[in-house]
Parts: sequence; C-alpha cells; structure tokens
Amino acid sequence: MASLFWQTTGTGDRDLVLLHGWGLNAEVWSYIIPRLAPHFRLHLVDLPGYGRSRGYGALTLEDMAEEVASRAPHGALWLGWSLGGLVATMVARRRPQAVAGLVTVASSPRFCADGDWPGIRPEVLEGFAQELRQDFTRTVSRFLGLQTLGTASARQDARWLKSVVLAQPAPATEVLTGGLALLRTSDLRKALDSLDLPLLRLYGYLDGLVPRKVVPLVDELSPASQSIIFAGAAHAPFISHPAPFCQALCDFSQRVF
Repeated sequence: MASLFWQTTGTGDRDLVLLHGWGLNAEVWSYIIPRLAPHFRLHLVDLPGYGRSRGYGALTLEDMAEEVASRAPHGALWLGWSLGGLVATMVARRRPQAVAGLVTVASSPRFCADGDWPGIRPEVLEGFAQELRQDFTRTVSRFLGLQTLGTASARQDARWLKSVVLAQPAPATEVLTGGLALLRTSDLRKALDSLDLPLLRLYGYLDGLVPRKVVPLVDELSPASQSIIFAGAAHAPFISHPAPFCQALCDFSQRVF
C-alpha cells in the first residue's frame, strides 16, 4: 500500500510546502529549517517513491502533483526545487485557487535542451538512466556532484547531499528512471505562461543543469514573475547561500500573504 511521508514543523503562521529534487528526499531542507521555522509552518514531503514515501511506482507528473496536493493545506505557498519545481508548477496549474504563491528553485519549465531552448542534453539524461541500472550510488553521486560544481563549497555541499540520500532507503530504479523521464519529456512552458499567481524563481549563476541563459526566456513567458540569480551558487543555492536564499523567500512571502 502506498504511503506518502508528510511532516509539519515550525512556529510561523504561514504554510510552506517544500518539494525536493530527483533522487533526494525532504531531509535536504534540514540545512535551512532553522532559518525558516520561525516564519512558516513547514510541510516537508518525500515525493512519491522517494525517501520514506513507499509503495509507489513511476508516476506521471500529473499523478505526482495530485498525490502531493491531496495532503496539502489550502492557501499554502509552494516551493519546488529542480524536479520538485515541475511538480509544484503542476499543482499550481491544476489547483490555482488552493495555491497562494509559487517558488521554483533551480528549476525550468523545460529541463531538456530543445532547439534554441537551453537545458540538459537529452543524451546526458539517457546516460544517467542507463547507469542507474548498473550502480545506483555511483550514478546519484555523480548527479549530486554536477549540482554543486563550481561553487566555493562544492565538495562539502556534494558530501552533505550524498549523506541525505544515503540516510534514507534508496528509491526503486523504476522510480528514479521515471523521474529522469519527467525531466527529459516535461514541457510546462505554456502552463507557466497561463499561471495567474505570485511566482518567484530562484537560480544559481553557476548552475550546469539549469543554465542561466534560461532566465530571460522564462522572464518572457512569465513577465509578472520575479527572478533572482545568486552569484556563486550552482544547482542548490539554499545550501551554498542559505542566508540570502531564505531572506528572498521570506521577503516574497510577505508580499503573498
């Protein structure tokens, strides 16, 4: 029987749902929980099939969004990192009246490079999918290394992310492969264009998975949204730059609530 892990903590009076990225789990947010807990009721979720959310196979993006949204408080602020950004955006698209605002972190409506659209090359994602079948730990470690590459604290941050992964049961290969397929095939550019709610987009200047060239393109798709690029950050700005990251999030929430 499928069971979704959901934990609520914090002493604030504003609901914030936090969705992690591919291969990880909600423990990734433990790095910034002390900074956010006084301001929010934090809803920490392991996406279906990841971490402590067991009994799931590979889901479509729509099904994953519905599974998470069914447990969420009405009128919450949603934050999604990387793959979690796709899920949070889908929740906002399908249940706009239930979402107070949306924050995407190192995420893109279209992760895969597509013509003039910058992103991850399709063969890179396919290579990860093939490697997963042979060596989960090595493949995920390599992926985490890419997320921190170029930052001043790259080795330290990658080690910390790896410890988060290994602290929980490994996701099934089917789930991980399905997640890579979502990164490869999902295209929410039109959905982003039609969203009518407050949107904050946070990026890392050195991000090799969501290149900064995508920022002005998404600015055009969502001209009412706000984008911030953290200099010196890569794919995990909340780990390498926790203070300015949390400040930007708190400032945005003040305008939302």
